[in-house]
Amino acid sequence: MAEGSWFAGDVYRLTKGFPRSELFGLTMQLRRASVSVAANIAEGSSRSGKDRARFLEIAYGSLNEIATMLYIAKDQGFVSAADLAGSRAQVSEMCKMLSGLKRAVIDRDRAGCASDTTYRWQGLSPLTSHL
Repeated sequence: MAEGSWFAGDVYRLTKGFPRSELFGLTMQLRRASVSVAANIAEGSSRSGKDRARFLEIAYGSLNEIATMLYIAKDQGFVSAADLAGSRAQVSEMCKMLSGLKRAVIDRDRAGCASDTTYRWQGLSPLTSHL
C-alpha cells in the first residue's frame, strides 16, 4: 500500500511550515504517526491472518491520531482550513482502504485460504497461483 508512504511525505511537507517551537511537539508527533502508518502496513504484509490484521489495526489507530492532531494544529493556526480538509480526505480514504483490507484478511483467514506470505515463499502470486 504505497499510499502510506506518499501520505507520510505529505505530512512531512505540511509540517515543514509549523513553528520551530513545535519541532518536538505536534511536528514530531505527526511525522512519527505518519511513518507508523506506512511501517505497520509494510510489516503486516509479511504476516498472515490475525497477526496481519493486528498491524493494520495499529496503522488505523495511527491515522486516527493524525486526524486528531491535525485539528489541534488547525486550532493553533498551523494548518489552513484547506490543508485540513485535504489531509482529512486522505486520512478518510486510507481508513476505508485499511478497513477493507483488514476485512479481506479476516475473511480469508476464516475461509482457511493460504496467505499471501505462503504464496510469496513459493514464488507465486496469490492472484495467479490457481493457474
